[in-house]
Amino acid sequence: MSKMTIQVLADHLGLSISTISKALKDSHEISAATKKKVLEAATALGYIPNPYASSLRKQKSKTIAVILPEISDSFFALAVGGIESIATQRGYHTLIYLTHESFLAEKDVLKHCAGGRVDGVLISVSKETIDTTHFDALKKGNIPFVFFDRDLEGYEAYKVLTDDYRSGLIATQHLIEQGCKNPVFISPSDSLSVCNRRYEGFKSALSNAQIPQRKINFNLVNCHDRKISITEQLKKILQKDSSVDGILASVEDIAIHSYLACKELNIIIPDQLQIIAFTTIKTADIFSPTLTTITQPAFETGKQAATILFDLIDKKQPKSNMTPVILPSILTQRASTKAVTKP
Repeated sequence: MSKMTIQVLADHLGLSISTISKALKDSHEISAATKKKVLEAATALGYIPNPYASSLRKQKSKTIAVILPEISDSFFALAVGGIESIATQRGYHTLIYLTHESFLAEKDVLKHCAGGRVDGVLISVSKETIDTTHFDALKKGNIPFVFFDRDLEGYEAYKVLTDDYRSGLIATQHLIEQGCKNPVFISPSDSLSVCNRRYEGFKSALSNAQIPQRKINFNLVNCHDRKISITEQLKKILQKDSSVDGILASVEDIAIHSYLACKELNIIIPDQLQIIAFTTIKTADIFSPTLTTITQPAFETGKQAATILFDLIDKKQPKSNMTPVILPSILTQRASTKAVTKP
């Protein structure tokens, strides 16, 4: 038996596809008798309207794509919650895509999205992404998109970001106020704009405190490939320079591995090494010692990014007018940055 489609139903009744479609939608253009005939035949033959195909004909899929570099970071999990809170209100479905920090994977996903599968895209770019041509393709296809958290610096687009430079500045000032003389900034990449802005804030705080510029930025490699574990890389950094007395972890994963490295090297936190991290992790209070954090408004970031995207989908002009929306972060001091009283 052939698949029951609207074409098959139309052939069976000897009517046009347009008439069948209008009858199923209870259009005033179709007589009551024809509507009854179509509905009875549709029920008898098991025809089920395809809402996805119908929405495509209207140029609306009622679906948005959310493209993430990873999902293990608590920030992205919370951001998706904010996105879903708006998407649900708008009657939209959400497709989640993971790039696993791969530019090629990101490019393939966007190519798929540019084909009309979704009405809009929310994206946090991979650490490998430096090219913009795949975003240009979205623009040409009139598929609106919004960057959130991770963006392409200098690329003109709608963005919802956190105050990364200021957060890097105040986090480093905090380490210095707690007695650190030789803090370092640990990053998973030298291409991520979000980490680079935090690093600029870090450098400004050192300059303001007249701390000499030296090797203060370490980019970890293979953070996801794990050919060399993050813990082992951190151990090498700490073993190479015993004067390092503070770490600003630019992402959540680095904070966790910093604790593991300290445990394996018998380094006491915070007496010998103070740690502060950019993270929304809820278990910061059960670290031993508890972890000082810069917490970003992840849920609100997702919520605002989704709000802008739906304004674009509805052909409304977002309030941001392509000026990035910058949301503040919060420093919460815990035991990992307690000033140590020297005897």
